Amino acid sequence: MGAMGRPPLNRRLAAFGTTIFAEMSALAVRTGAINLGQGFPDTDGPEEVREAAVRALRDGRGNQYPPGPGVPELRTAVTEHQRRWYGLDVDPDTEVLITAGATEAIAASLLALVEPGDEVIALEPYYDSYAACVAMAGGVRVPVTLRPDGDTFRLDLDELRAAVTDRTRLILLNTPHNPTGTVLTHDELAAVAELAVERDLLVVTDEVYEHLVFGTAHTPLVSFPGMRERTVTISSAGKTFSFTGWKVGWVTAAPELVTAVRSAKQYLTYVSAGPFQYAVAEALRLPDAYFDGIREDLRAKRDLLADGLTDAGFQVFRPSGTYFITTDIRPLGETDGFAFCRSLPERCGVVAVPNAVFYDHQDQGSPFVRFAFCKRESVLTEAVGRLKGPAAS
Repeated sequence: MGAMGRPPLNRRLAAFGTTIFAEMSALAVRTGAINLGQGFPDTDGPEEVREAAVRALRDGRGNQYPPGPGVPELRTAVTEHQRRWYGLDVDPDTEVLITAGATEAIAASLLALVEPGDEVIALEPYYDSYAACVAMAGGVRVPVTLRPDGDTFRLDLDELRAAVTDRTRLILLNTPHNPTGTVLTHDELAAVAELAVERDLLVVTDEVYEHLVFGTAHTPLVSFPGMRERTVTISSAGKTFSFTGWKVGWVTAAPELVTAVRSAKQYLTYVSAGPFQYAVAEALRLPDAYFDGIREDLRAKRDLLADGLTDAGFQVFRPSGTYFITTDIRPLGETDGFAFCRSLPERCGVVAVPNAVFYDHQDQGSPFVRFAFCKRESVLTEAVGRLKGPAAS
């Protein structure tokens, strides 16, 4: 068969198509609905951080290629952040890599660390880029499903243990967890760490919601015994500072792991976001009052939307972290999240996302629908009113 006889898209990516976020955002625009589908704020972050970016642009800092590992000011700020919040000592020169958001950090980590045929365990449901990145690396995705338990979703540690085989290369862990809002407990993290050490596994942790936790403080997996040399920790500025368009993320890990990830990253974007890196360095040094403030603001918005969704008849899994609330639509007499989300904009002018897109076992996620609450209070109040309206019933 000739070159044109095969579909243009390579078969590793053929299953992925357009992301659900693009489809639902287009639906929001077409119908004029309130978009609670995609996780981006509808207001900018702190004015002083925005001004820091403008200052960097005007001063000519970062307008040309920044250093491959990231600008020294930001790498130093990342190490200060890890020490300030978690008591971790990280070397800014050998153990930090700045990336084009956490999404690139995940892609570079998986492309660097996974070979064709390696198994990658991920907590299901998972952010959709995980599956695509594992596929691009030639890895085999092994989902371990978080299941409803009361008003939250829980990890079954026995199921996790049973998923590890001789072909398992790494565990891809996300806590605070998108889309369920679950935050793994200290004991759960300790069990994951013990398993990784016992079976000699790498762990890539996506911790972008580290400051958006509404109960106990976030605990990085790397802080557990035996994890320093086997953990790639990923975070970013987008969620913490409400500048998601800047795409500034970072990897912290032992030198040999950072070197490996950088080997892949340099052929993806090489470098990015030059002036924004200087601004994020200043953002990471904001006083505790900023971090407390954004958390409390989001907690209030979570409660506003959760209460409204409960009143509208959804079963609500009140999240312990992140931007998102997962709901069960079965109390509304619905079972198909895709159909529900596609009809919701026309019915009551609100866009949500079906959780099934985050599952390999789509039937497991079918009745669950995710709403984002990182919006202005007035927008959430309007959305709640629409969801309770006559068209919704």
